[in-house]
Amino acid sequence: MTFEPDYIDGDDPKRRLSDQLAPPVDEGEDLRISTVSTESQSYLSLVWQRLRRSIPGMLGLTLVTILLVVSLFAQFFAPMNPKEADIAFAPPDRISFYVPEIENPPEGRPAPGWKLWPVVYPIVESDEFDPITFQPIVSPDYANPQPLRLFAKGWNYEMLGMEFERHFIGTGDGSPLHILGTDKLGRDILSRGIVGSQISLAIALSSITLITIIGTLVGITSGYIGGRFDLWFQRFVEIILAFPQLPFYLALTTLIPVTAPSALFLTFVVLVIVGLGWAQLSREVRGKTMALRQVDYVRAAMAVGARDGRIITRHILPNVMSHVIVAVTLGIPTIVLLESFLGFLGFAVKPPLISWGLMLQDAGTFSVIGSYPWILSPVGFVLITVFAFNALGDGLRDAIDPY
Repeated sequence: MTFEPDYIDGDDPKRRLSDQLAPPVDEGEDLRISTVSTESQSYLSLVWQRLRRSIPGMLGLTLVTILLVVSLFAQFFAPMNPKEADIAFAPPDRISFYVPEIENPPEGRPAPGWKLWPVVYPIVESDEFDPITFQPIVSPDYANPQPLRLFAKGWNYEMLGMEFERHFIGTGDGSPLHILGTDKLGRDILSRGIVGSQISLAIALSSITLITIIGTLVGITSGYIGGRFDLWFQRFVEIILAFPQLPFYLALTTLIPVTAPSALFLTFVVLVIVGLGWAQLSREVRGKTMALRQVDYVRAAMAVGARDGRIITRHILPNVMSHVIVAVTLGIPTIVLLESFLGFLGFAVKPPLISWGLMLQDAGTFSVIGSYPWILSPVGFVLITVFAFNALGDGLRDAIDPY
């Protein structure tokens, strides 16, 4: 009997012995380094990751954030007192990086030449009159350019229970600054648009909040209970949806007298918008609820005797919220447009309050638009707001339901 070594010719016996003493390696084990994270991610983190990859969604989120911040601190961002009168129908101040050279410059005038920081040429009236509008001819005052300043001193305002005089932008000497011009009473359009965003966005946000609460609760209840209750209740919803909304808005808003307090008038406008707006959302939520009521985990919860409230709040409502969130972001622009339209007709906000729709009343005639086109500047505020919320809504829709 001969002994055969446990290696083949050409192998090193010591190396073969070390291989035998080494711990066994599973054939299916992958020794490569994995770059995939093994940490679990929540639903919100997955939605945020998908939203960050959406350029329109991030652009809309940025604009919405800026709009809310500017609206919240409107007095700080408004360069002028929105109720203070100056030159009527003054065009926007000219902003330039160049200071021309003139003879006999006044004391304190910036040196001529190109500047790294812009200067503004204020609008001043002359002794001559326009032959068409019979208004004093106005033009930039090139002899007295004023440097723009951040956090400049201006009109006093109260915020958070304290008085301030600093503003985001202004002139070096505190002279009037009209970046978008003035209206028929000489009030600064930019400042009125910034301050007016508080009323316009407050109406939109309060209305969409009530619409969301009522529409979601009613839609889930109707879809979950079903049967005869759902049958008759949906007929009531169809009656509300069948109303011609615009004539109904105008008819209801005329019930409030002109002398009524502004708070009462705004409350009535919000209630009218909510009264006609919840029906569409409730119909959409009802359809989602009827589909979710048939899934396995909901039927299993019913089989084990779970209460209806627990089934609705723990199983149905979280799956409906994705649709509700998208509906909210897409519903805010609709209410902003509706408020602007009603304000233009004089049925939404009354002076001395300020809103974008009320500001558009100054552009009610073609002659005013042709002579003073900057009066249409409030349209820009509405367009930016509608675009921001629509872009955010599209991005959220794709992030919440990518399939």
